Amino acid sequence: MAKFIFVTGGVVSALGKGIAAAATGALLESMGLKVTLQKLDPYINVDPGTLSPFQHGEVFVTDDGAETDLDLGHYERFTHTRNTQNNNYTTGKIYFNVITKERRGDYLGDTVQVVPHITDEIKLAIKSVAGGNDVVLVEIGGTVGDIESLPFLEAIRQMRYDMGRENVIYMHLTLVPYIKTAGELKTKPTQHSVMKLREIGIQPDILLCRTERPLPEGVKKKIALFTNVDPESVISAIDVEHIYEVPLTLEKEGLSAYVLKRLGLGDKTPDLAVWSNVVRNLKEPKNEVTIAVVGKYVGLKDSYKSLTEALTHGGIANSSSVQIEWVDAEEIEAHGPDKYLTEVDGVLVPGGFGYRGIEGKIEAIRFARMKKIPFFGICLGMQCAVIEFARNICKLKANSTEFDLDSQSPVIYLMEKWFDFRKGRIEVRDMHSDKGGTMRLGAYPCVLEEDTNAFRAYGTKELSERHRHRYEFNNKFRDILTRNGLRIAGTSPDGELVEIIELPDHPWFLGCQFHPEFKSRPTGPHPLFKAFIGAALREKRSLFPYMSMKPGKEQG
Repeated sequence: MAKFIFVTGGVVSALGKGIAAAATGALLESMGLKVTLQKLDPYINVDPGTLSPFQHGEVFVTDDGAETDLDLGHYERFTHTRNTQNNNYTTGKIYFNVITKERRGDYLGDTVQVVPHITDEIKLAIKSVAGGNDVVLVEIGGTVGDIESLPFLEAIRQMRYDMGRENVIYMHLTLVPYIKTAGELKTKPTQHSVMKLREIGIQPDILLCRTERPLPEGVKKKIALFTNVDPESVISAIDVEHIYEVPLTLEKEGLSAYVLKRLGLGDKTPDLAVWSNVVRNLKEPKNEVTIAVVGKYVGLKDSYKSLTEALTHGGIANSSSVQIEWVDAEEIEAHGPDKYLTEVDGVLVPGGFGYRGIEGKIEAIRFARMKKIPFFGICLGMQCAVIEFARNICKLKANSTEFDLDSQSPVIYLMEKWFDFRKGRIEVRDMHSDKGGTMRLGAYPCVLEEDTNAFRAYGTKELSERHRHRYEFNNKFRDILTRNGLRIAGTSPDGELVEIIELPDHPWFLGCQFHPEFKSRPTGPHPLFKAFIGAALREKRSLFPYMSMKPGKEQG
């Protein structure tokens, strides 16, 4: 039988419940236990697919095509779990399931209520990911006290009675602020947060206290006394320079030993050598590169969370730190690219939706192409690269039908009929289909051409990557584009869907239709990010042989 750890948060949002859950999963996994993680979100949207990145950060996509919360990205980066649609449930999804059952007649004779019908559906969702795992970590979104999260908290309260006390523990992440003027760490926010949780019927077993400095033993004892927990279960969750330090800091606080004891999982010692190596590479890089990310959601960095982490992983693979220059595409439209891109070592244009900032992205790509700066285009970034090449090399009045339905040369368009290799059937769609119905979502196969940057990066001819987009490369223009120098480096197995484009007469210029950032880990950097950072480092060294080194480092 699987054991369950429920992770809640109090006082304020954005304390890092997702990272805390993921880091705990990493500790358990390092001891040979098989873990999985799940996020329960209190908002009424069925999934975050239609939410603005400014409201909820990035949308993380799983192999099976689920659009999920960004915390699932943390789960996959810290552990070896591969998430599915069952690893993320929202209030909307839970209610949708219950209402569907009610309409189907599953509750005939019953008055459908929050308790027991909604809570039973939540418990069913939790148990759906338990099979084959030793421990299931379940993160409850929001903050204790929010009205939206009450059904989820009631459901996990019941889980201890359903599964047995020895199989369930509650971990609560809270804030212990340091008041500089008083020179004190204040425990009252934590006391009130736990008080609110206990009012709901949940007594936490472990308190992760987010703090900027270690908690003295006296403070831990005070918190334990007023929250009715063991002093050894009060854990300092200290601010760190790199998130991949979190498993190490939590282990120093004794978290894994306490979890093992409470869940009856025996006496095990975590092997954290791989995480120590990751942190050492982050803190002692031999080189440094600067990458410009030209996007339109740069005001909220969580909009590109997986992307920034994948760039960091690419740096780890090249013993290099990666400094990111965030560039608003609209600023390039207004002022030109020279001001923002002249001093960078690489240019990356990420995915996105909508016309705003598109011309700035295209101008940034033109600059990178002409100045021979390593370029990486992802999803919409690849599409913009195709448009730029068609306009400035092929002299076409090119655009995407996403931005101009009447374009004379729609080099990017909504493909209305194609074979779906993941679903194994022909898909038909048009402009009137539901937004989600017009998207290619999830993992799809790609076949690479040899003697390309993509092939050299992957070292294999066949691969699978995750997608999230509506529009495709228009094969009507394939001949004129390739005749003028565009290289089709990767396609679907039937050759119909263009997945990767390159420019052979460039140090490193690659665009991919998929989102490689979703499969990158600190312990296994994605091949394309590794190759991109490597190309940026090579070009920097060729131009400025000594400037690529970090201060105080000898070039080796």
